[in-house]
Amino acid sequence: MVTDHDIARWRLRTQHLTAPAPDAGAVVRGLLAVQAENRQQAGWAVACRTVRPRAAELDALLTAGEVVRTHVLRPTWHFVTADDVGWLLELTAPRVRPVVLRQLTDLHGWGAAELDRAADTVCGSLAAHPDQDRAQLGEELAVRGLATSGQVLMLLLALLELDRRVCSGRERGGTHTYALLPDRVGDRRRLERDEALAELALRYVAGHGPATERDLAYWATLTVTDARRGLEQHRDRLDTFTHDGRTYWHTPGSAPAGAEQPAGHLLQLLDETYRGYQDSRMVLDAAGLVPRGREAAIGMALVDAQLVGSMRRTVGARVRFDVVPYRPLAPADVTALEEAAARYGVYLGLEPELRVRA
Repeated sequence: MVTDHDIARWRLRTQHLTAPAPDAGAVVRGLLAVQAENRQQAGWAVACRTVRPRAAELDALLTAGEVVRTHVLRPTWHFVTADDVGWLLELTAPRVRPVVLRQLTDLHGWGAAELDRAADTVCGSLAAHPDQDRAQLGEELAVRGLATSGQVLMLLLALLELDRRVCSGRERGGTHTYALLPDRVGDRRRLERDEALAELALRYVAGHGPATERDLAYWATLTVTDARRGLEQHRDRLDTFTHDGRTYWHTPGSAPAGAEQPAGHLLQLLDETYRGYQDSRMVLDAAGLVPRGREAAIGMALVDAQLVGSMRRTVGARVRFDVVPYRPLAPADVTALEEAAARYGVYLGLEPELRVRA
C-alpha cells in the first residue's frame, strides 16, 4: 500500500534530489522546465540536483543559449533547454498569453496599436543590440513616446516571450537581459499538437512522477482533457496506481523502501518539489502539520521528503537559514538540515549558519 510519504520520497528521487543528475543540463532536460522566477534561488534549485553543485554549469548553458530563462508553461519564468522552448511555447502559450494580455489591456489600458508599436520597438532594438536589460529597453520605449511603468514593461516582455519573439539574453553582471528568440536558439524541434501533448506528458511524469493528470494540467496550464490525452498515449510506457481517490502516473519502478540520502533540503517555495504539483502537492505534509491557507513562507525545510518547517534565507557575509519548525525537531532532523545548509554554503562560497527557532 503506497502512502503519501512514499510518494513524496519517490518524487525526490525522480527529481534528482536524492538521485543527483550528472550536471545542470541533465537536470533541466530531465525536469523539462524548472521554475526560475527568483534567478539566484532557482540557480540553486538546479545545482542542488547535481552530483557537484556549481553555479558555473548553469551560467555557461545560459550564456551559450543552450538553456534559456523565459516565460513558458505558466505566467512565470522557467529554465528550459533551447531544444524544448519552441514546441513548449507553441503548445502552452495559447492558454497563458490571454492572462498576460488582459493585465496589459484591462488593468493598464494598453490598446492593440500601442502594443504593436511597443513590440516592434523592442524587437527592432534587440535586433540591433542584443542582450539589453529591462531598463535599457524601457528607455528605448520612452524615446518612442511609449512610457512604461515597471509592471507594464515586465508584462510586455512576458507577452513577447510567449509570442516566441524574445527570450533571455546573456546575463550581464548577474542582470537578466533579453535577446531575440530566433537568434538565441535557432530553428529547433517542432512538434504537431498531439505529439507535443504526448512528449510533455511523458517527460513531466519522468521528471516529476508519481503525479496525477490534474498535477500535469496545472503545471503546464493545460485543460485536464489535454493532460489526459497526452498521458493516454503512453499507456504502454507508464504505470499507474490509485491512492486516496487519485490515479498517479509514473515510470516503471517502485517507491523507495525508506528514507534516502541526503535527508535534508533547504529549498525555495517555488521549487519543483512544491510548485511542480497542485492536486497532490501536500504529500509533502503526510501528517497534516503545515498550516493551510495563504502561503506566507518563502522557503521550505524538508527532512525525509516532509515539510518540517518554513525557511528564510539571508545572504550577507555568510548565508543564514532561519527555520521555524512545524513540529519539534529531533537531533537527527537538525543534523540533516545542517548538512543541507553546508551544501548550500559551499555552492555560494559562504559560511552557512542554521538557526532553528525553539
